[in-house]
Amino acid sequence: MQTRRLGRSGLTISEIAYGNWLTHGSQVEEDAAHACVRAALDVGITTFDTADVYAGTKAESVLGRALAGQRREGLEIFTKVYWPTGPGANDRGLSRKHIVESCNASLQRLQTDYVDLYQAHRYDSSVPLEETMTAFADLVRQGKVLYLGVSEWRAEEIAAAAELARELKVQLISNQPQYSMLWRVIEAEVVPTSEQEGLSQIVWSPLAQGVLTGKYLPGQQPPVDSRGGHATVGGSMKNYLTDDVLTRVQQLRPIADELGLSMAQLAVAWVLQNKNVAAAIIGASRPEQVHDNVKAAGVELPAEVMARIDEALGDVVERDPAKTSRG
Repeated sequence: MQTRRLGRSGLTISEIAYGNWLTHGSQVEEDAAHACVRAALDVGITTFDTADVYAGTKAESVLGRALAGQRREGLEIFTKVYWPTGPGANDRGLSRKHIVESCNASLQRLQTDYVDLYQAHRYDSSVPLEETMTAFADLVRQGKVLYLGVSEWRAEEIAAAAELARELKVQLISNQPQYSMLWRVIEAEVVPTSEQEGLSQIVWSPLAQGVLTGKYLPGQQPPVDSRGGHATVGGSMKNYLTDDVLTRVQQLRPIADELGLSMAQLAVAWVLQNKNVAAAIIGASRPEQVHDNVKAAGVELPAEVMARIDEALGDVVERDPAKTSRG
């Protein structure tokens, strides 16, 4: 497993991170989730990403149990705060109250005294940024959080938060955006700003929710046991599951074959070619998926391969920076 530094900090993370957004506590049984975590540890993944809202807080609890007994100093555990985790008016957002209470609850579920990275899951325009950043800084000073990050923030929001972080003498070191061959909205504005401010990207959905594995075929219904075939989860994929996109994706298969890679490995390797990307988050419902995806670590794609990928995908790639995910 290759490692990279996260932002302009001393924190080293595995360039393949294990995430449990759509799996732990919902799509897969706990014993399967534990098997996937063990597989991740076995192949050298040390970075684990979750959030309080995943599976209604259950994902954090599953991950905490799965990592119990591991040497804490050898792990980088990341979680997030923002989305509602309860019925109350203060059970959401980036107020001081919600940040502090959510952090304490996450630490309990994760069975740890601190998290390595605490991330604002979205930007909260209803709360003064000073309140949010001061609450985060206080958690750092209390030793409950080591570093700070954001997720799906726009370039100007990242710049403003970075300035406050410097004033508060804490380290804002990462953004967690969606990024893949098909979704490149961070390239025009977020990446340049992040480079200037000392942040790296920890990217989610490098496989475009599984579309870039090539298992979804034009003119055919998604397999019933796939994410795309799932009644609720599959709805978030509808823009990818068009014949135009799926036909373009199939044109990546000969490129992957020539390189001796699976299509999933090619997709993960592609995001890691961006020097501002510190890690690609992979999810898994089976250990073999972990073993397959990690083979993308350390792969270097020549410039001509990158150009062929661009040509194959053509105009189905989304690049509009205004489409930073807010939902």
